[in-house]
Amino acid sequence: MSEAVNPVDEVLPAPKLFVLGLQHVLVMYAGAVAVPLIIGRALKLSPEEVAFLISADLFACGIATLVQSLGIFGVGIRMPVMMGVTFASVGPMLAMAASPEIGLLGIYGSVIAAGLFGIVAAPFVSRLLPLFPPVVTGTIIMIIGISLMRVGINWAGGGLPFFTQTIEGKVVQVANPNYGQLAGLGISLFVMVVILTLIRWGKGFVANVAVLLGIIAGAVLASSLGLMNFDKVAKAAWVDVILPFHFGTPTFHLVPIVTMCIVMVVVMIESTGMFLALSEITGKPVDQKALSRGLRADGVGTLIGGIFNTFPYTSFSQNVGLVGVTGVRSRWVTVAGGAIMVVLGLLPKMAALVEAVPQVVLGGAGLVMFGMVAATGARILTGVDFKENRYNLFIVAVSVGFGMIPLVSPNFFKALPHELHPLLESGILLCAIVAVLLNVFFNGVKKASTADIVAAAKQAEAH
Repeated sequence: MSEAVNPVDEVLPAPKLFVLGLQHVLVMYAGAVAVPLIIGRALKLSPEEVAFLISADLFACGIATLVQSLGIFGVGIRMPVMMGVTFASVGPMLAMAASPEIGLLGIYGSVIAAGLFGIVAAPFVSRLLPLFPPVVTGTIIMIIGISLMRVGINWAGGGLPFFTQTIEGKVVQVANPNYGQLAGLGISLFVMVVILTLIRWGKGFVANVAVLLGIIAGAVLASSLGLMNFDKVAKAAWVDVILPFHFGTPTFHLVPIVTMCIVMVVVMIESTGMFLALSEITGKPVDQKALSRGLRADGVGTLIGGIFNTFPYTSFSQNVGLVGVTGVRSRWVTVAGGAIMVVLGLLPKMAALVEAVPQVVLGGAGLVMFGMVAATGARILTGVDFKENRYNLFIVAVSVGFGMIPLVSPNFFKALPHELHPLLESGILLCAIVAVLLNVFFNGVKKASTADIVAAAKQAEAH
């Protein structure tokens, strides 16, 4: 009698894989193209070069996702993970872009070096798994969800409430006139209602693709209201080939390399939280060996990014929320998503069509998905002993407070050395560091694995 296939390894029919994979792509697309847009504009690249950056990013996103989800030569966690450019790298890269000595080629050199560093450091970081018992993991996952809610809320509002512009040589904050418009808020609410309705009354596959159907319904509504712009679709080329080192041979500078390696440490710690969240959602434990493979894939993805004209990669937390909403745990869905990303990178016109979906449409979906990540963290915490061990209350309370600092007050640490900002601007990292230190202080270090997290969640379900 053959053993039952784990839901994470289940291969679904091809049509379902395509639709579910496309759903993952739509959820992450806005975040995937944001960093190339920011860096391209900071470097004052031409519109054609910025368009190439976006295509290169989508192409590398797809390859990194395939490596992470498929698992190739001991690299990749083999779970439903989508990879995208980390926002933790934006600040350091903007500083590099402003330096004539470093520029874009210096950025690529530091990204390649950081990728190699990540590959080497992955086994050492994975050994920190015993420092992540349920009280720590639940707190981190909850902060991941809370941090993402800011993204979802801004999507629903129509983008960022303020833009940074340079006027007469001065950097100023300019209000976004389209933020918070009633039409956009109405579309976001409409998308959310469609998704929740399908989850409540939809059956089988329809419920699984509720987010995709909600986004499509929102896009149709936005188009009928004249809020979707297809100009970029008409102008985009049909085919574009992504070649390594398109902009020239990378250059290597010590300070940018060290800075990007610090960013890589941030990425790996954040990814650890993502993997543990996925472990709880899918019910598949993550041991040290699996964690090492997943973190190594972050390094390989970043190395691929530097070679193919893009930036550091990490596991996208947006898609963790989607797994929780749909209940579809198969890693082959994100494999399909990775393949779609590769194709989009080679077909700029199709990529432009996906990019035409307004952020307000994604906002309604984002509020549901990102809230699910926070709820997953809260669910883990319900299995933590707060009655007999009152120290756990202090661990959660103080860690959440630190995790909220970058969200509530972005300039809180402005007086500290600039070199520390990559570490201090991530609420997830701050929460993780404080939670680990407080747990060691109050409870000591105990042998823990992700199986403990799953057991705690099941215990919570029993109650």
